[in-house]
Amino acid sequence: MELTLLQTFREVVRRGSITAAASALGYTQSAVSRQMGLLEHEFAAPLLHRHARGVELTEEGQRLLEHAEAILDRMDRTRRELAAVRAAETGQLSIGAFATAGAALVPRALSAFRSTHPAVSVTLVEGPTPRLLTRLAAAEADLVIVSTPARHPPDPGKLCWHHLMTDRLLVAMAGTHHLAGRRALSLADLADEPWIAGPSATDATRALAPAGGFAPRIAFTASDWTTKFGFVASGLAVTAVPAIAASAAPPDVTLVPVTDAWAAARDIFAVTAGRHHAARDHFLPVLARTAAALAHGLTPAPEPG
Repeated sequence: MELTLLQTFREVVRRGSITAAASALGYTQSAVSRQMGLLEHEFAAPLLHRHARGVELTEEGQRLLEHAEAILDRMDRTRRELAAVRAAETGQLSIGAFATAGAALVPRALSAFRSTHPAVSVTLVEGPTPRLLTRLAAAEADLVIVSTPARHPPDPGKLCWHHLMTDRLLVAMAGTHHLAGRRALSLADLADEPWIAGPSATDATRALAPAGGFAPRIAFTASDWTTKFGFVASGLAVTAVPAIAASAAPPDVTLVPVTDAWAAARDIFAVTAGRHHAARDHFLPVLARTAAALAHGLTPAPEPG
């Protein structure tokens, strides 16, 4: 039996007449009557009482309608689920991320995601947290990765915030630096050191002053990590490094965890707008697992008792 017969039967019942159902479905009246006859022949039972004002269900017709509704609803759900699978496998995904996450977290997550969803087209835009949230609210991104100060939970508003990891603060110094052998240190230990920082107020080094009153003596300014690590490796300066960026440090640079609680961490979130998006919804758990693995690898050993 074809599903079309059940769909036509349901429409006849909803419209109350064969004529109205034929008009709604774009069929001729005789075609709808013929389909109802085929259905009654299929089940060997009268399904409709026909009269001048239209049709009424028989007892057998009422039973069939209940099953027809369930079958057709199940088919509709199946079509939607299969469409979602196709969209997740071949759709588009727009990601926004702050620069450090774009360099460290996103590539790892996308590599894992591509192994199961190779046909999804992915774009990435970098920017500061406020700009990324604006893009998300304007539906210009499907998911954004942002950071907030630790212990200061964001106001979720109408957005969905998914905590990914807590990112600790490290200090980068030359491998030959006299403090390079320390398992951890306080920023006070570095009060007399020259620092290299980025030009932005959100740079990890420049953010130390407003966060807790430590004023690093900034001797050099550079925007990219390659330059910063070059100065650090040469012994010219030290710099603050979010732990998520630790993998970018060259072998001749040593990273030491900071013990100052006020400067120790920031929280990293994936933020979505809540609307359904198949590719994004498949990517989000991959991103969460990647962040968890990255955070585990970045957790410094505790100071010996």
